[in-house]
Amino acid sequence: MSYPKMTRRSVLASAAAMPIAAAASKPALAAAEMMGATLPRFNRIKLGGFEVTTLLAGTRTVPDPQTIFGMNASEEEFAEVSAANMIPTDKAQFFFTPTVVNTGAELILFDTGLNGGATSAALQAAGYTAEQIDKVVITHMHGDHIGGLSADDGTPTFGNAAYMTGAVEYDAWAAMDNEGFDAKVRPLSEQMTMLDDGGSVASGITAMTAFGHTPGHMAYMLESNGQQLVIAADFANHYVWSLGHPDWEVRFDMDKSTAAATRRRMLDMMAADKLPFIGYHMPFPAIGFVETRGDGFEYVPASYQFMMD
Repeated sequence: MSYPKMTRRSVLASAAAMPIAAAASKPALAAAEMMGATLPRFNRIKLGGFEVTTLLAGTRTVPDPQTIFGMNASEEEFAEVSAANMIPTDKAQFFFTPTVVNTGAELILFDTGLNGGATSAALQAAGYTAEQIDKVVITHMHGDHIGGLSADDGTPTFGNAAYMTGAVEYDAWAAMDNEGFDAKVRPLSEQMTMLDDGGSVASGITAMTAFGHTPGHMAYMLESNGQQLVIAADFANHYVWSLGHPDWEVRFDMDKSTAAATRRRMLDMMAADKLPFIGYHMPFPAIGFVETRGDGFEYVPASYQFMMD
């Protein structure tokens, strides 16, 4: 009996046809259910002897971002910058990111989110409870930072905590007629420690003036075992439109010229010293670095820098 001659081409053709034949004979499985996009609720890093945990206490899509960012830029320039960074001009994603610092002696929460329920849930996902918080530090008095201080009935969310905030910030809001401040902050005034530039939250945590976004907006420098990180709050509110163009006006900045000067000062410092920072509204997990780019700066998200001893 003679057999057909096998060539390399015929072998390859047969092999290529086998998966097709197998697939044709195999019954189709039901399609997997679409699960939807997800984000983690927390991200924890080690900074010297500290553990620093960012909490995703909320995120939402906001339309018409040029009504908020780049208000003094032309529509064409705003569109060009957005396209170069592959982000849309008709909407933006906002993130709300309180930070927990475990010093080894105390558990300190920076800002409280829009409401206590969401922040407590994020804390729980990170392995903490609201009752464990020793100190709550408020960087400034906008509603997305003070909203989680208490429930609607006035019950404090962090029942065992002491409270700290900037003295200039507190005095400015106390003189205003502001419903959020009156409901959330004023009832805690007797328990609040007021801080000035250079004031100490705890060993290794120092207050830094960053005025402009609000009258007494504060940032905080963390330092442990020679490592540093800035909890920068809202000195810059967008990773492209604020960092790339620090002179672009932002609707929520109460003193726009002072806010722009503060942005440049802080970005210059962090770029020169290669300091990482946590920005409350940066894309979650909200930790990154800054590099100079022309007349502005560029946000560099953290990768694995904090995973190694």
